[in-house]
Amino acid sequence: MILPVVALAALVAAGTAAAQGGEGNTDLVQRVLPNPNPEVTTDWAKLPDERTWGSTAGIDIDPTDGHVWVYDRCGANGLDGGCAANPTVDPVLKYDRHTGELLASFGKGLFVLPHGLHVDDDGNVWVTDSQGNGEIGHQVIKFSPEGEVLMTLGVAGQPGSDPEGVHLNEPCDVVTWGPTGDIFVSDGHSGQNPNPPEGRTGRILKYDKDGNFIKQWGEIGFRPGQFRTPHAIEFDSQGRLFVADRGNHRIQIFDQEGELLDIYHQFSRISGIYITADDTLYAIDSESSEGNHYGWKTGVRIGPASEDKVTAFIPPHVPEEGRVLQGLAGEGIAVDEDGTVFVAEGPGSRPFAGGGVTRYGKGMD
Repeated sequence: MILPVVALAALVAAGTAAAQGGEGNTDLVQRVLPNPNPEVTTDWAKLPDERTWGSTAGIDIDPTDGHVWVYDRCGANGLDGGCAANPTVDPVLKYDRHTGELLASFGKGLFVLPHGLHVDDDGNVWVTDSQGNGEIGHQVIKFSPEGEVLMTLGVAGQPGSDPEGVHLNEPCDVVTWGPTGDIFVSDGHSGQNPNPPEGRTGRILKYDKDGNFIKQWGEIGFRPGQFRTPHAIEFDSQGRLFVADRGNHRIQIFDQEGELLDIYHQFSRISGIYITADDTLYAIDSESSEGNHYGWKTGVRIGPASEDKVTAFIPPHVPEEGRVLQGLAGEGIAVDEDGTVFVAEGPGSRPFAGGGVTRYGKGMD
């Protein structure tokens, strides 16, 4: 059901109040919530050739075999070099979810800064490139499970915000809707900046299964239907599109034509979203701090996708060295059929080692 304007205004007001603090508006993890995944394994996935992990933000579960896909930014942390400076290494990687054994790798020379990662129902791997260098970047690339390039969206190396969806501008994430194959891209990584660079966007683009543009919606802003960095996107079983509107500290939920259905505020400043087959929502916050989201913690919030309600919380881990602050939580998240949580450690989250994959087990493995 589409919410009326009055109801949407009330949701925005509630979110603003929560951000400002006050009785009853502090982070829900301030009360005791269960942690379903207390067993923490850092550096779970090893890179080939004794490579050192850079940062990462994209991770997903392969629906055909249950294993884990992730990418490495070719040894770089965030924007400092990226894969354009290391074009001879494969950034896209697949690991056995039980053993951590490397099963596949590909993608060398095709990316500047990989950002979002999605595996479709056929096992094809989609990766967004959120930066560009004039020759490559600002694209979505679809790979076969073996690494063959099957499709690209956007113009290589050329950012743009045209309404026809020809160009992309810092695409954050990509997801496909299985029954139709329609493709959805969240675009505009710089939108959460106080003064976004000229021409930057905050939008969702929709294409058909063959990559033909259908429509787009959204712009930079804080009102319903606007975005300040749509950092991650995901579908629930009903086909509702969940958008992690990170700069606005909320999740916005749309139908596939762009009609706003609901807004959630209790999942914090979200970098990554994963929704399981039974519609359990996992939202990971890698950024909250006293400076940008006072009173809230980083970590993984868990609840039903059907309502704005947090029922469990996986706290951030604390490293032996490096920046600790509130602890460390990654940007990307994926959950296998056993409930094991895999987290992609994002930019700056582990400056002493760059990044990698952290595994949160249920404690009975």
